[in-house]
Amino acid sequence: MTLPITLACLWVLAATVTAFLPMRRQFAPGLVLLIAAPVLIVWLGVATNVWIGLAAFAGFVSMFRNPLLYLMKKAIGKARPEQTRRKE
Repeated sequence: MTLPITLACLWVLAATVTAFLPMRRQFAPGLVLLIAAPVLIVWLGVATNVWIGLAAFAGFVSMFRNPLLYLMKKAIGKARPEQTRRKE
């Protein structure tokens, strides 16, 4: 296996472990995974095949669809602020 494929497999395992964490502890590792993914996907596509890179991109978008939608809405100015008070 090449290095990009190995790192992509480790990224998937790290994302799975992060998903098992409680929600309040998912932010930091999720942010790191979110930032690292595009670099890894491009590297994977260049080193192997474009179709493999597109499949990795589809998996990434599928896993991070809610954060990506929020960031996209925030970028165009349509994001709603989170409610800060707790319901009791």
